[in-house]
Amino acid sequence: MLRFDNLPALFLLLIFPLKFILRRAGLLQKPSLPLILADWQGKPFEYKAHFSSFIEVFSKTCGVFALICLIFALTKPVLSTQKKVFTSKGAEIIFVIDTSPSMAAKDMQGSHRLDAAKQCIEQFTNQIQGASFGLVAMAQEAALVVPVTLDQNYFLSRLHGLQIGELGDGTAIGTGLATALVHCTSSKAPKKCIVLITDGENNAGSIHPQTAASLAKQNSVALYVLGIGTRGKVQVEYTDPKTGKNISGFLDSGFDENQLFKLAVAGGGAYFSAENTVLLANVLKNVAAEQNVQQTYRVENINKPLYSYFLLCALALFSLCWLLRRVYLKEI
Repeated sequence: MLRFDNLPALFLLLIFPLKFILRRAGLLQKPSLPLILADWQGKPFEYKAHFSSFIEVFSKTCGVFALICLIFALTKPVLSTQKKVFTSKGAEIIFVIDTSPSMAAKDMQGSHRLDAAKQCIEQFTNQIQGASFGLVAMAQEAALVVPVTLDQNYFLSRLHGLQIGELGDGTAIGTGLATALVHCTSSKAPKKCIVLITDGENNAGSIHPQTAASLAKQNSVALYVLGIGTRGKVQVEYTDPKTGKNISGFLDSGFDENQLFKLAVAGGGAYFSAENTVLLANVLKNVAAEQNVQQTYRVENINKPLYSYFLLCALALFSLCWLLRRVYLKEI
């Protein structure tokens, strides 16, 4: 909401209609000094400079708008917004995302699997308020990218920064789950969950996925396993972050859903298949509903003064007006 802390300053805008009325009444005229040098009975002088006339009108307009901006700056405008500040803990959700080269398959309605996952996760974060989010990237190895945080903007910036192939070629599901568990088991959040998004089978790492899933169940961490992508021959296209080479080709896509289902059961969670972005978004929407927590909060008012923006605008317009009149129109 926009408010003005010095509202009476708006009456200064009456200067413009008052000036117009006085000029129309003949009470306010520009001073003029007629000077006839000679009458030589010749052809009258004609001054044709349409562009100069345009510049003169434009410079006057800049001057008027500069004064308007200056008046609005004097009103001390403030943009007031309200923000929810949660005073109790919400759910903690850690995403474990497969970044192996197969996630570059373009079978999610024209998008890469990884890009589709990023898009749907961003929608997910807007659907659940007061939650904390963490991020683990997984391929040949696994790495914690974002510790559990309430800073949604930071989480999303790191999420969109994930690159295919940056952690090698492979799928270390067990290591990825274990990495997420290390950072959420000690939490006192009322609800904790891990969302695994992958398109492959475990073929790397020293930790068995079933072991990691059992630990999640023992520590009351809900586990959601999402198998992403279609089956069959699909196009793969990405840039290797290590070499900078563009890699493209075709992948015979397919993974054992039964193994992913068993993994979800071992973790006391659920398995979902997402062959397109619509299904993936719906699955994450259901997860958001299940992990939503009733929280207490307070409302804070955030006031942002805007007068400096109007002052800068007025300065820029005054400067432009002065330059046009002194440099182009050659006025003194």
